[in-house]
Amino acid sequence: MIENAKKPLVIVTRKLPEQVEARLAALFNCEFSRKDAAMSADDLKAAVSRADVLVPTVTDDIDSAIIEAAGPNLKMIANFGAGTDHIDVAGAHAKGIIVTNTPGVLTEDTADLTMALILALPRRLVEADRLLREGKFTGWSPTWMTGRRVKGKTLGIIGMGRIGQAVARRAKAFGLDVHYHNRREVPRSIGEGLGAVYHADLDDMLRAVDIVSVNCPLTKATHGMIGAAQLKTLGAGSYIVNTSRGEVIDEAALAAALKAGHIAGAGLDVYEDEPVVNPGLLDLPNVILAPHIGSATQESRFEMGQKVMINIRAMMDAHMPPDRVLPPETKYPKAS
Repeated sequence: MIENAKKPLVIVTRKLPEQVEARLAALFNCEFSRKDAAMSADDLKAAVSRADVLVPTVTDDIDSAIIEAAGPNLKMIANFGAGTDHIDVAGAHAKGIIVTNTPGVLTEDTADLTMALILALPRRLVEADRLLREGKFTGWSPTWMTGRRVKGKTLGIIGMGRIGQAVARRAKAFGLDVHYHNRREVPRSIGEGLGAVYHADLDDMLRAVDIVSVNCPLTKATHGMIGAAQLKTLGAGSYIVNTSRGEVIDEAALAAALKAGHIAGAGLDVYEDEPVVNPGLLDLPNVILAPHIGSATQESRFEMGQKVMINIRAMMDAHMPPDRVLPPETKYPKAS
């Protein structure tokens, strides 16, 4: 525990919104990054050797070497973001370092972007915008730029957590039938409320759907989950959207499937090797590429900052942080 009378040294790895930084500075002894870029491994090691609390983002690789470099004062890694696959959570836990994240507050924004991609892909919206700007629009035609209707199609959601369920609610409103694949079936009340059909087997779901939305976390089980075989199972008229983690999809296989016409289109907000995008995807007209903006709203960023502060304050007051993340199969202790 850090004594209340002493403000902890909180080192923030990336430039955050001004209002978030101002509130952090009022509450804690903070060091902010003036560069809007990820810290190097050496800088991260230096930070964890001095800090009481580290506030990283998804762009910071907090691996075992960084955890090993942590000084005796480091009590918490308060991640600014929901995903923690970039943090060696098990290593931190073994060293007595609390890891927290910011779940929930980015659910609706990510689901909005997912639904936007689901709507834009079949209607070829981005492709149409590009052609108009290139001067290729010569007037209305009954056969030009025809897309596909969304209503009546079947959406398959991979990962039925908070975001997956929010996507399902939106899809239902647009007349899509919802199927999903998850580690386990969601409670019946949720599934029935969404009218969602559960598939224990991923390939079974892929054969049944027209559009796939990837909304699962990145784990050992989901890494490379969508490869050439799964894309072939989807079928030629299908679309795939990914707003979770790029590593879930084999980008080279996706580019090849799109180029060969094995699937109709893809909408991506995340990539295997960010910020690098597979070159095979860049020139394809049936691909929408967004620069990892799933949670990029002013509201979401502010609420993420609030979550970070609440977690730090809880730890300072010797309470269980509400958003503590533990390694898989670890039992959560009771809140104090």
